[in-house]
Amino acid sequence: MSALETAYRAEQFRQAAALLPGELRRSAEKLPEEEMARTEELRLRAGRPPMASGPEGERPLPGCEGLRLGPEQLARVLETATRASAHTALDQVRSGFVTVRGGHRVGLCGRGVVEEGEIRNLRQLSSLSVRVAREVRDAGAEVLPALWEGGRFQDTVLLSPPGGGKTTLLRDLIRRISDGVGCPALRVGVADERGELSALWEGVPMMDLGARTDVMDGCPKGPALLMLLRGMDPQVLAADEITAGEDIRALEQAAGCGVGLLCTAHAGGVDDLLRRPLYRRLLRRGLFRRAVVLSPGPAGRRYRVVRLEEGDLC
Repeated sequence: MSALETAYRAEQFRQAAALLPGELRRSAEKLPEEEMARTEELRLRAGRPPMASGPEGERPLPGCEGLRLGPEQLARVLETATRASAHTALDQVRSGFVTVRGGHRVGLCGRGVVEEGEIRNLRQLSSLSVRVAREVRDAGAEVLPALWEGGRFQDTVLLSPPGGGKTTLLRDLIRRISDGVGCPALRVGVADERGELSALWEGVPMMDLGARTDVMDGCPKGPALLMLLRGMDPQVLAADEITAGEDIRALEQAAGCGVGLLCTAHAGGVDDLLRRPLYRRLLRRGLFRRAVVLSPGPAGRRYRVVRLEEGDLC
């Protein structure tokens, strides 16, 4: 990692750490800049010390090894994340996360308030995860050429376990396709349910998704994909973490209209994906022609592009 990239990533870490109460923020800022650049999440658990999480695992923040966090400190983080108006972010809170300016995301755990079988709110917070949002502008450079064949973008799914870098790669691929960096420029419609891809803030994306990109933010992916398909005439549709039958049905409809697909899913590889009925149906119907499998390596994440042939998926 170059000195310039290290400084840039460390600054993104400081933006995320600004959500912490003063004493915890000061502890986070004592990390060496190289560690800030590698940190992916800040983990806060009631009764435990605050931790920085990265490729090497979790470690206590400097000077906090013996600290035991209280629920009030977790509540202050949520208050900061929602600008002291948790009730205005209720839809996000009951989904288990809040996305803040810059695309950083606060994951929430605690006691759920359940009404009529649905989670309506969270109270008595027990754990928080502050995920650092980062743009890595060269992430898709080596992958993108393999996603084109015969002058056409090949429908692609990006695969890795949680925290494997799928969202970062997806964001850069969207930008490159939209701006025509190393490929023809295409219109891209993005279903950004959690606000992590674009970090839309008062209508303006904080993350660069390219000049020809249209974003539906905060909507369930299935309806958002269909709205983009009907209203924005995309040439490629992109979404992070396909998880529900509604998402699959929307992708099937888009594929039937000749729109390219670019999505992510939690899986260690194609074989892992095929073990789950939802994805098995998706692959066997030929919705995706390429899979990019992400895995950690000594020099950073590695990408392996797999051609998905129909006969191999039966």
